[in-house]
Amino acid sequence: MRPTDDGRRRLGNGTGPVGATTSDIVRFQRMFALMQENIAGVIIGKPTPIRLCLTALFAGGHILLEDVPGTGKTKLATAMADSLQVTCRRIQFTPDLLPSDITGAMVYDQETGRFAFRRGPVFASVVLADEINRASPKTQSALLEVMEEHEVTADGVAHGVPDPFLVVATQNPLDQLGTYRLPEAQVDRFLIRTAVGHPAHERGVDILRRMDSGRSDTVHPLMSGDDVRRLRSSLCGVHIDDQILEYIMTIVESTRHDEHAASGSSMRGALALARCARVWAASDGRSYVVPSDVGDLAVPVLAHRVMPTPEASYAGWSGAAIVEHILEALPVPDFGAHHPEHHDKDTP
Repeated sequence: MRPTDDGRRRLGNGTGPVGATTSDIVRFQRMFALMQENIAGVIIGKPTPIRLCLTALFAGGHILLEDVPGTGKTKLATAMADSLQVTCRRIQFTPDLLPSDITGAMVYDQETGRFAFRRGPVFASVVLADEINRASPKTQSALLEVMEEHEVTADGVAHGVPDPFLVVATQNPLDQLGTYRLPEAQVDRFLIRTAVGHPAHERGVDILRRMDSGRSDTVHPLMSGDDVRRLRSSLCGVHIDDQILEYIMTIVESTRHDEHAASGSSMRGALALARCARVWAASDGRSYVVPSDVGDLAVPVLAHRVMPTPEASYAGWSGAAIVEHILEALPVPDFGAHHPEHHDKDTP
């Protein structure tokens, strides 16, 4: 069955085991909340997609925003970039886009009489890849390779991209004309896939009210690249109990053996789920992971790594539905009695 918040109540007040100090977690939670609130000023009524995108940022991964046009995918990505005092570049993917248009190329310098590497737009801390499925597979691969390697090799010389490095890619899942579907092996390189979705009725009315209200849609920068790196380093001390690790592996292995799945998640998915769970816990003010952290993140982290069989797909099963089915079927670990903090709390 799905994890609930009961685990959070069982495990105490959030000071956690040795490894992450209380001040580290408080600082992380405060900065995460400020970033979330900053972005929510322009992306109204979508706290979960915002939180997932920030989770990918601090976990050191990349985001795939897959949704129909007009839901605010590009606006969300831009708001994230504007919240950081880092370089940001937007690449509009089109069928005629070449790999060198993204990575850069060797050009002849007449002054020196030598060839020099001219860097492309991928050399930015935040790269917005708009409508990534409109570019050819060769161009898609050029970006996805940089996402994995964090460098571009030109004329035998490696050129590293900035740190932090975040790619936010968008695509429309419905439009098939003039698009090139991302291969499953390449989609696996995105840490999280999520959707923004249309606003609820009341939220939609609020957006319409803002149209002539004079409210500013400006997102102010809150963090530098150094701030992001420092906050990331504090996540290493967020404790993951062995039973949670067992739970993560059981979920991932179940995606490989489910009768509706043609292929499941690899170890990359298991590592991604553990990394994201640490961020999720710290953003909630805890220095340890609970089962509900894993349950909340399993679908956005694993669903795009699970491919249904043709029969299951015809019957309406998706990767998300398979992961949800697995979560419902698996027992949730109850490790409260073994958690260091819980033990200290109960010991007279």
